[in-house]
Amino acid sequence: MDRLIITAAITGSRITRDIAPHIPYTPEEIVQSSIECWNAGASIVHIHVRDPKTGLGTQDFTLFQKVVNRLREQTDLVLCLTTSGIPGRNLPTKERLIPLELEPELASLDAGSINLGKGVFSNPPDFLDEAAKRMKEKGVKPEIEIFDSGMIVTALRMQQEGKLDEPLHFQFVLGTPSGAPATHKSFLHLYEHIPKKSTWSIIGVGKSHLPMSMIGLTMGGHVRVGMEDNIYYDKGVLATSNAQFVERIVRIAKAYGREVASPDDTRTILGLRESKDT
Repeated sequence: MDRLIITAAITGSRITRDIAPHIPYTPEEIVQSSIECWNAGASIVHIHVRDPKTGLGTQDFTLFQKVVNRLREQTDLVLCLTTSGIPGRNLPTKERLIPLELEPELASLDAGSINLGKGVFSNPPDFLDEAAKRMKEKGVKPEIEIFDSGMIVTALRMQQEGKLDEPLHFQFVLGTPSGAPATHKSFLHLYEHIPKKSTWSIIGVGKSHLPMSMIGLTMGGHVRVGMEDNIYYDKGVLATSNAQFVERIVRIAKAYGREVASPDDTRTILGLRESKDT
């Protein structure tokens, strides 16, 4: 069993401080939270950026650049930048792909459209094709986000068409309102459809955060934790930092007997190229 890769999802684009007072907004806050997670044992940080004035998600290149440059200077973290933009607002493809100009080692690729909240998170075929093309040109490995089984079908079709290279890396996102439920049975149904050579990680949204992490830990996959996916550390208790979640899964992994991956371990496990300096 490979060492456990822990991804910290720092801020997302949707949750605001009126319900999560400690969620990072500014580049400085995002960098500081990422460093805290790195020190706690995370090897990947999944990065969105926010408009510091409004707190809303944005694909502003300058904000991404501030975060990326500082993290490359101060850590050896693997950076996974979002191409999802702001789900529900469905930004133009060119704007969504702006973070790829920073040539991260990983970038998210949401493999299909899905209802989220009262809107649609749109990922049509033309967007997926362009995103996959640009990632391949930049040497960026796609982190293929899977919300339901049809997205696996789409990813495998893209692989067969030469748009995605093996081995594929999947990020299962379970427990969204209109996606696959966060249950063992649901996950196993998805898992049996991915190629054997694939790597995978799992997210449990909200109250399923810890139960789904345990699946990743015990089944040889990897886990994503953080305030993008869950703002409660315990029932009714708001998290005060992203590092809390990382520290907890590190403690559990050690008790279970599974070693935690360093950033260099992670690069080997996922077959990543080295991060490029800016």
